[in-house]
Amino acid sequence: MIKGIAASAGVSVSKVFKLQHPVLNIEKRDADSETEVKKLQDAVVKTQNDITAIKEQAVGRLAEEDLAIFDAHLMVTQDPEFVGQIEEMIKNDNVNADFAADQVGNMFIGMFESMDDPYFRERAADIKDVAYRLKCHILGLNIPDLTRINEEVVIVAEDLTPSDTAQLDRRFVKGFATEIGGRTSHSAIMARSLEIPAIVGAGSILDQCEHGDEIVLDALEGVIIFKPTEEQKTEYAAKAEAFAEHRRSLLELKDAETITKDGHKVELAGNIGTPKDVEGVNNNGGEAVGLYRTEFLYMDASELPNEEDQFEAYKSVLENMAPGRVVVRTLDIGGDKELSYLKFPHEMNPFLGYRAIRLCLDRKDIFRVQIRALLRASVYGKLSIMFPMIATIQEFRDAKAVVEEEKKNLSKEGVAFSDDIELGMMVEIPAAAILADQFAKEADFFSIGTNDLIQYSMAADRMNEKVSYLYQPYNPSILRLVKMTIAGAHKEGKWCGMCGEMAGDERAIPLLLGLGLDEFSMSASSILEARRIIRDLSFAEMQALTEQALNCSTTEEVLTLLDNAIK
Repeated sequence: MIKGIAASAGVSVSKVFKLQHPVLNIEKRDADSETEVKKLQDAVVKTQNDITAIKEQAVGRLAEEDLAIFDAHLMVTQDPEFVGQIEEMIKNDNVNADFAADQVGNMFIGMFESMDDPYFRERAADIKDVAYRLKCHILGLNIPDLTRINEEVVIVAEDLTPSDTAQLDRRFVKGFATEIGGRTSHSAIMARSLEIPAIVGAGSILDQCEHGDEIVLDALEGVIIFKPTEEQKTEYAAKAEAFAEHRRSLLELKDAETITKDGHKVELAGNIGTPKDVEGVNNNGGEAVGLYRTEFLYMDASELPNEEDQFEAYKSVLENMAPGRVVVRTLDIGGDKELSYLKFPHEMNPFLGYRAIRLCLDRKDIFRVQIRALLRASVYGKLSIMFPMIATIQEFRDAKAVVEEEKKNLSKEGVAFSDDIELGMMVEIPAAAILADQFAKEADFFSIGTNDLIQYSMAADRMNEKVSYLYQPYNPSILRLVKMTIAGAHKEGKWCGMCGEMAGDERAIPLLLGLGLDEFSMSASSILEARRIIRDLSFAEMQALTEQALNCSTTEEVLTLLDNAIK
């Protein structure tokens, strides 16, 4: 029995399909630059053809928002920064194309992997996927074709790229297990979209199985069993059927109210990164978009996106989510999220530096373009604008002033905008949580960004493995900050949501409900399970439970209390 991270729920009893990609042995060599540039150009064309073909094969199997990954992959191959730097290295250093592609690819991958936002950190997988395919074509190596699988299997691999997962046919691929990865990796996200069981981060499993071995994949508990006994196969087949029945029952909640047993209503919303992601929120019964990360418009462009491009993106989201609310986070970039076309100062600690609202208030020329586009789009739905990384009252006032100035400018130009736009803020800095009662006099709503709130409160970079144990969502200090934020909002009659990872955590939902959270925003695939949990709970009982949790001393005490109470 092997333990891994349960990344996409489900249970499967099947045969192993052992997936092993070509191993690339890349060394620096002196080479004729003209020959190598031609190799690169040919490989780029083949890579683009591959990506186009994979996307076409995936139409009908994947949701629109997942197919958009391949548009992003094509953009990487067309990015003058990416391909241009490879070509430049070949010419300037007279080196082989595969070496140059490896060097430039690793530089871009490292840049994205160092970013704080999980959404952008996972974009590193896109670049890794494209760069690997490009290098294979330069070297003339064949890449495995998963579309040829025509029997029921569980794929076992070191990792699966976005291209791999897009080729999976649910009729035959009944799950996968990988040696590396986490719950937010692309392979995990795609597995949840395809609704196939997946376990990631399971260690050296490739050494422990052969192609065709029987396998049990329990992605509810994160357990893998190779060569199971007949008794184990029977046991897990029954568990698989029970889970399938549970999933069917969840679909009945798609249009149900999110209401507790004693009549307390909350709102379930989805986090999105692109306009196409709205479809997933609607398909899973989401009542709103609780976080629209607008950074993709900037990250996927070779220059600052203009007002018209931004307007079209915001309009699309608002129209497709109407009449539900759409909370749009203004540009959250800088420091750890760099743009190739915008120069940022070098900083010792970019997470605490020049980023988000700090950048926008300094570069109002950039900020105003986004605000104008949002105001123009506001007539197409219910818009709420949210400012990230607010630390002081003055910052919020200054950001709000820009919105008011642009409203006046649009009025003079005769351009329509809604007169019912909420202006709120992310609470992700402890100073803002502590002063929530005062911020609530200025803001229309709060949305708690737990990812940053936790790491700033604990003074621990959650990407640093040495201190990752301090990333403790259930620590009583974090719960008290959350309570303080919600209480501050409610004191002034304002609503408070949460858009961090904690909002979709099945274990955390009872506590957040008891703390009085009004809106839970999460990945679309988590919405129906969250609705089921909330409908089975009593608000009054969760309030009492939360009071006990707030008086605990440690994370372990909170989890023990929670597990005993929910059982």
